[in-house]
Amino acid sequence: MRAVTGLMFPQFEMLDLFGPLEMFGLLPDEFKIQMVAETDDPVSCSQGPRTVVDATFDEVPQCDLLLVPGGAGTRKEIDNPILIDWIAHASHNSEIIMSVCTGSVLLAQAGTLNGKRATTNKRAFDWVSSQALTVTWIGQARWVQDGNIFTSSGVSAGIDMSLAVIAALCGPSTARQVCLWAEYQWNDDPNVDPFSV
Repeated sequence: MRAVTGLMFPQFEMLDLFGPLEMFGLLPDEFKIQMVAETDDPVSCSQGPRTVVDATFDEVPQCDLLLVPGGAGTRKEIDNPILIDWIAHASHNSEIIMSVCTGSVLLAQAGTLNGKRATTNKRAFDWVSSQALTVTWIGQARWVQDGNIFTSSGVSAGIDMSLAVIAALCGPSTARQVCLWAEYQWNDDPNVDPFSV
């Protein structure tokens, strides 16, 4: 069973994190979900609700799939050396690395995206791309895969990306079964991006 590690920090975007985790959570025999943060205090998202922490950075027992959300908090966390160092370490040891929305700027700051292709939220594209000149930023993409790194565009695109990861690890038929369970219409073409125009 693979451990999906959802990173939390103050003012993360709720759907960035919980949208993909819902997809992985529908396969409990394949994936276990754990929520991690810098401290063990409950973490407030951009929309207000707080989420409890399963483990702090020093306590994470296993991180097979790393999920980094975006949100307003990324503009502060980009300068948090503790969080950035942990992302760098976790990325090095993870089978799959994922970001949603402006979470890609945190991966970039950690050096995880150096020399890689990636995307991010279109509304924050200029800011994110200006923070990491060693990354090839793709402006028109629902999500981008470069090796074991998956980055997605804004908010709901993370769900499509997570289904692509499930398809890669468990097969396309399993990903489509998850869609049926969730009653979700999967955009399974990463190049179909209606929000880039």
